[in-house]
Amino acid sequence: MAEYIPSPVAWVREQVELYERTSGAEGTTLRDTGLPVIIVTNKGNKTGAVRKTPLMRVKDGDSYVLVGSMGGAPKNPVWVYNLRENPEVEIRDKAEVTPMRVREVNDDAERARLWDLSVAAFKPYADYQQRTSRKIPVFVAEPT
Repeated sequence: MAEYIPSPVAWVREQVELYERTSGAEGTTLRDTGLPVIIVTNKGNKTGAVRKTPLMRVKDGDSYVLVGSMGGAPKNPVWVYNLRENPEVEIRDKAEVTPMRVREVNDDAERARLWDLSVAAFKPYADYQQRTSRKIPVFVAEPT
């Protein structure tokens, strides 16, 4: 098993720890928003280490939509590159942990549908896209 390297960002590190320590009884919302999050566990593309990231909980049937917004920053979050290189992930949704495989959504119609679903779950995504010239990556995590 690869080594787990916690996020260098304090709130991310603390939320992952709380979420996992309580088996999803606590730490399941994004900071003070009350909006639900999941924990995505993946393999680092450079280190090979285990990485864990809280992301907005956007469901599409049995799948999850993962949006690489980084608040509309000019660059992608690191986890986007990790998923492109290593698509095998685990999704923790409260107490349930499910192995999944991700794929980046490149089909325009599918992406538009999933983007609308994501914005309905977390309205700031629309503003984030306006803040950046990059096309925010959208992934689907599907059960294996």
